[in-house]
Amino acid sequence: MRSSPYRDSRIPYPIRRSDRARHARIEVDRAGVRVIVPRRMPIRDVAPFVASRRRWVERTLRRYQEGEPESPHARLADGGTVPYLGRDLLLRVRVEPGRVRPHVALRGGELRVAVGVAGKAAVRDALERWYRRRARIEVAARLDAATARAGTNYERLSIRGQRTRWASCSQDGAMSFNWRLLLAPEEILDYVVEHEVAHLEVLGHSRRFWSLVGRRCPEYRERERWLRRHGPALHL
Repeated sequence: MRSSPYRDSRIPYPIRRSDRARHARIEVDRAGVRVIVPRRMPIRDVAPFVASRRRWVERTLRRYQEGEPESPHARLADGGTVPYLGRDLLLRVRVEPGRVRPHVALRGGELRVAVGVAGKAAVRDALERWYRRRARIEVAARLDAATARAGTNYERLSIRGQRTRWASCSQDGAMSFNWRLLLAPEEILDYVVEHEVAHLEVLGHSRRFWSLVGRRCPEYRERERWLRRHGPALHL
């Protein structure tokens, strides 16, 4: 993937060409905006593509700026904290020179991290692997309970780290959840699970779908608002 700079009058972004991309897409996060395009897409088509999605890009950037001060934050150092389903876990970081594989263990309210090299990058990598493992446990238990209540079944569960999607449900019942949901309060994860379980019965976001979600999670509007406001800032 190669990158070239481009600067819009209001939104600066780099353009990255990818051999694997089938369609152009825009990524927005705390670091800014990036545009990923297929190898053969003409550069002249990029600016109109971004312009057509300007409102979404500006709205997402604004949510980072507005939601970040009130969102759960991680401080990746010994004595710092990381959010976990609504509570703060105290980090105890130990550097063990020569250690090849990092180790993370939860002991009460402490998250003990052993890494081979000092620095935030090593701690962040170790924590992300731990969060991914924990996400499978936390999501699976909720998913099993929710499908049992609904009288439905799902085919398989995968944990991912999507930039712009919290979860998905395919037509064949395959479920995917973002590990970063564990950085949000517990009720947010509960809601996203119920949202996706409802998709096992109704795939689209029709009136029937939202009626079903509302019966299972009466506070779904508040949960949706929380995710729109704070979701972009859920990062280690």
